[in-house]
Amino acid sequence: MCGIVGAIAGRDVVPLLVDGLKRLEYRGYDSSGIAVVNGGVRRVRRTGRVAEMEAAALAEGVHADMGIGHTRWATHGGVTESNAHPHISGGIALVHNGIIENHEQQRERLQALGYAFESQTDTEVIAHLIDHHLKSGGGLLRALQAAVSELRGAYALAVVSRDEPNRMVVARMGCPLLVGLGEGENFVASDVSAIVQSTRRVIFLEEGDTAELTRDGVQVFGVERQPVEREVHVSDVSLASLELGPYSHFMQKEIHEQPRAIADTIEAVMDEAGFVPELFGADAAEVLADVSSVQILACGTSYYAGLTARYWIEGIAGLPCSVEIASEYRYRDAVADPRQLIVTISQSGETLDTMEALKYAKSLGQERTLSICNVPESAIPRASRLVHYTRAGAEIGVASTKAFTTQLVALFSLTCTLARLRGRLDEATEARHLDALRRLPGDIQHALNLEPQVRAWADRFASKHHALFLGRGVHYPIALEGALKLKEISYIHAEAYPAGELKHGPLALVDAAMPVVVIAPNDSLLEKVKSNIQEVRARGGEMYVFADADAGFGPSEGVHVIRTPRHVGVLSPIVHVIPVQMLAYHAALARGTDVDKPRNLAKSVTVE
Repeated sequence: MCGIVGAIAGRDVVPLLVDGLKRLEYRGYDSSGIAVVNGGVRRVRRTGRVAEMEAAALAEGVHADMGIGHTRWATHGGVTESNAHPHISGGIALVHNGIIENHEQQRERLQALGYAFESQTDTEVIAHLIDHHLKSGGGLLRALQAAVSELRGAYALAVVSRDEPNRMVVARMGCPLLVGLGEGENFVASDVSAIVQSTRRVIFLEEGDTAELTRDGVQVFGVERQPVEREVHVSDVSLASLELGPYSHFMQKEIHEQPRAIADTIEAVMDEAGFVPELFGADAAEVLADVSSVQILACGTSYYAGLTARYWIEGIAGLPCSVEIASEYRYRDAVADPRQLIVTISQSGETLDTMEALKYAKSLGQERTLSICNVPESAIPRASRLVHYTRAGAEIGVASTKAFTTQLVALFSLTCTLARLRGRLDEATEARHLDALRRLPGDIQHALNLEPQVRAWADRFASKHHALFLGRGVHYPIALEGALKLKEISYIHAEAYPAGELKHGPLALVDAAMPVVVIAPNDSLLEKVKSNIQEVRARGGEMYVFADADAGFGPSEGVHVIRTPRHVGVLSPIVHVIPVQMLAYHAALARGTDVDKPRNLAKSVTVE
C-alpha cells in the first residue's frame, strides 16, 4: 500500500513522479519516495508528506528520464525512512502495493543466500528475489517473472534497473495497476489520477499480467508469459474533479457534490422511464428473472449501504436478503444457492476483501453476480456478470460521502427492478418511486442548506471523547454510518445502536458528557424513537436529533433538533445521511484533524 506512479520519457520525469504522488495522497499514506535511473539508481525517501520528499529531491538535484515513485501506508514495519519505498537490491529498485504472505520463508531463504535486510517490510524480499534471479541472466523482465512465480499474496510492482536504463517492468496480482500510453513516453500507476495530466489512454492490467515499458511501446504478457493484447481505454477522469476549487477540503467538496452525483446516477433510470433490467447489463433480465435471494458483500461504508438496502429488498421486492462483511464471508463455509444473486459493493472496485469474497462465491458455483462500483473497468466489475456504475465521479477524501449516497441510489434501483420482475411493483408505485428519485437531488440540496445549524452542533462535539448514534429500522444503518464518519475523521469514539437496544446495555454509558445523536424521521417508528429519547433524557443525556419538519416535536431542555424540510418517504436514509456527514466534517475541523487524510487510514484498501 498505497500508491504507485512510474514514467519513462524523453524528459525529466521527477516532476511527473512528484505530481503523480500528490494526486495519490488522497489514498492515505505515511511516507513517500522516488527512485530514478541516471547512470545509476538514485533514491529519495521521507516519512510524512510528499512535499517533504519533493523538497529533498530538489535539494539533491535529482533528475532522470525514467523513474518510479510510491506513497506507503505501513503494513509490515513501522513508519520509518528505512521502511519507505522504493526498495533497492544490487542495481534494481522497486515499489510495491499489497502484501506478500510467504515473505518470512523467502526472507530466510534469501538471508541464507547472503542478502542483508535493511527494513522490516515484505517488499524488500521481492527486491532481493528479483536481484537473485537477475544474476542467472535473461534480463530484468525474466527476473521479475521468475520472482513473482515464487510469491504468494497480492502485489502491484514497478521495477527499474541501472543495467537496463531504457526499460521498466511491472507486474500485477490482486492489486490495481494500469499502464498509461503517451507519445514517445509511457507510464504506470495504481490509479489513473496519477497520470491523467500526461495521458488518458490506459491499459488495465489483468490478474497475473507482467509488462515491459520503453519510451516507444508497451508489451504485456499474460499468466503463461506469452504476449497478449489488452484493450486500450480512454479515461474520462476530469482534472477538475481532482482539484479543490473553492472548497477547503475534498470531503467538503464531495459532500456538496452529492446533488450532482445523484442526478448523474439516476440519469439512466430516467432515460429508461422505469426500472428495467438493462440498467445492470445486457443479460440482466435472464440473470435477475428467478432470483431466490440476495447476498450483499461489502466492507466499511459500502457494508452500511448494503444494510440499508436489505430493508428495501425485503420490504419492496419481497426477497430474502443477507448482508455480510466481505472479509468474514470468505472465511466461513457458506451454503451455496445457484439462484442467489451475489451483490458486491465497492467504491474503488479494487477492495481486496470484497474481490476475494466474490471469487469465493463464484468458486461455490454462484454465477449470478452483480457489482455496484464507482470506477469503470476496475477489478470487481470486470469479474462480475452484471455491473452498475454509480457515476459519483472521483472521490478524493478518505471518508466516503458521495460514493455512499450514490450506492444507495443504485441499490434502490436494483430493488425496484427486482420488484418489477417479480410482479410486486405496479405502475402507480413505480411512478411514485421514479418521482421520488427525480426530487432526490433537490431534497439533498435542502439538507445541505442545514450546514450552519450542523456547524453549531459540531462546535459542542469538539470537546467530547465519546458519542452514541441511534436509529431504528432503515435508519439504523445511517446511525452506523454517522458514527463511522465521526470516528474516522474527528477521532471521537462513536458507537451506533438500534434505539430499542439502549435498555439492553448501552444506556449504562449515558451521562451529561455523552452526546447522543438520533436519526428520527417521521416514519412508522417515530413514536418508538420518541420513547427512546425519553429514556436518554431521564438519565441526563444530551440529545441531538435529526428529524423532519413534520415529525411533531421540537427542541426542549437537553434536546436539540434540526429538521430537514420534509419527509421524503422510502428514500429518507439518503437524505438523513447528509447532516451526519456534515457533523463529522465540522467536528473534525473544530478539533484540527486532517479531514481528507485521517491517520492510519487509506482510501483504496488493497490489503487484507
